[in-house]
Amino acid sequence: MKKSTLIIAIVCSLSIFSCKKDDGISCTSCSSSETADFQVCKERDGNASVNGQNTGTPYDTYISGLEQAGASCGN
Repeated sequence: MKKSTLIIAIVCSLSIFSCKKDDGISCTSCSSSETADFQVCKERDGNASVNGQNTGTPYDTYISGLEQAGASCGN
């Protein structure tokens, strides 16, 4: 009985530690002649955030607007 308990504990530990942490947030750096470099992140809800503040605007729309205003964004 102790052997099976040990095996179960090892399997559970491996499954917990083998999972990759995926927070669903990705960021890109942007620069502009009018501002210092900054990061825009795509949140789990699909909105853009700047300095940790959710803009309430879809990420693609926000990036497109920045680029139309003259900013350059890329990884």
